[in-house]
Amino acid sequence: MKILGKKIKVNLLVQILIAIALGVGAGYVMPEWGARLFATFNAVFSQFLGFLIPLIIIGFVAPAIAEVGDKAGKVLVLTVALAYLSTTCGGLFAFFVADSTFPSLITPSGAAALETASGHVVSPFFTVTIPAPMDVMTALVLAFLLGICLAYLKGKYLGGLLDDFRNVVSMTIGRAIIPLLPLYIFGIFLDMTVTGQVATVLSAFAKIILIIFGMHIVLLLVQYAIAALFVRKNPIRMLITMLPAYFTALGTQSSAATIPVTLRQCVKMGVSEDIAGFTVPLCATIHMSGSCMKITACALALMLMEGIPYSTPQFVGFVCMLGVTMVAAPGVPGGCIMAALGLLSSMLGFNEAQQALMIALYIAMDSFGTACNVTGDGAISQIVDRFFGNHADPVPEDARMVAE
Repeated sequence: MKILGKKIKVNLLVQILIAIALGVGAGYVMPEWGARLFATFNAVFSQFLGFLIPLIIIGFVAPAIAEVGDKAGKVLVLTVALAYLSTTCGGLFAFFVADSTFPSLITPSGAAALETASGHVVSPFFTVTIPAPMDVMTALVLAFLLGICLAYLKGKYLGGLLDDFRNVVSMTIGRAIIPLLPLYIFGIFLDMTVTGQVATVLSAFAKIILIIFGMHIVLLLVQYAIAALFVRKNPIRMLITMLPAYFTALGTQSSAATIPVTLRQCVKMGVSEDIAGFTVPLCATIHMSGSCMKITACALALMLMEGIPYSTPQFVGFVCMLGVTMVAAPGVPGGCIMAALGLLSSMLGFNEAQQALMIALYIAMDSFGTACNVTGDGAISQIVDRFFGNHADPVPEDARMVAE
């Protein structure tokens, strides 16, 4: 965006919020041909997105499993186990809280809006069918097979090929999907406004966003309370020490970009440098408790809006698979939801309109989810350090907890 000749970078969250506002406003004044034009774009874009989902799974899951499996050691095993346990527990916590609170806040009256949001009321001028190269479960099985075998075989040719393929998929997401998302979201909310259901959807979104933010705070308190049981430190003081990482993640929307700050705060918290240097970069990739929480809660909210029946075993299976798939999240804002689209489709039956609304709702809270992820990395580092840290000269807790 250029203003007075100066290029100003607007982050994805702001773009999405602007797109929602413009879509709602334009829905009241746009002529039918204009609405059909955006419906045509959305139809083509959703087909392309569906085509990419299996490729995203293979491109990110297989190399991630190979890279984790290629590293040996008890530190790795413990870190991965804690990250996966934290991620899945975050998702299950979100499900049980949402299951007990959302039904009283959300009614199935938004179903018509979601059914028509894919362009059924405002029909596109044309559609282009782009079949996916394989279904989602086939892609998941293939990704696991390639990743596990590659970790043991250590094949340089296949490993290099998968790395290049991951770069291709990542470039496609970063330079095609993400930049076009605001336009896609604009079309979705334009269509919902035309159907007269946008007020119901937005009011439901506002309610669940507040609840999800509250769940993030509770999750962090629980993570540090558990860590305190191992390291015998004050959990509140540890959490306060990690606040610079939390607020940095709010601004960057990236776990990777926050690594230097997270690493510094973990050392200030008393984690040995060698353990922090290993766990923090690894957890930035595999520990996604806040993201898993958001996706689970938002998915349940949309199913309630649709009036779709669901079960606890269904969501338990979804969360367990989501914990693995989060490893595949590309390092771009909104990357976690992109990696999760396949599971939303295959395990929860989400259609294109529901996936689009999930993207919008997720990105609206992307900063808070990322901040929850990186702050929780400190708790995992503390536990790992308790078992494998090298503290030849123990430093008193009070001295270690004081910011330099």
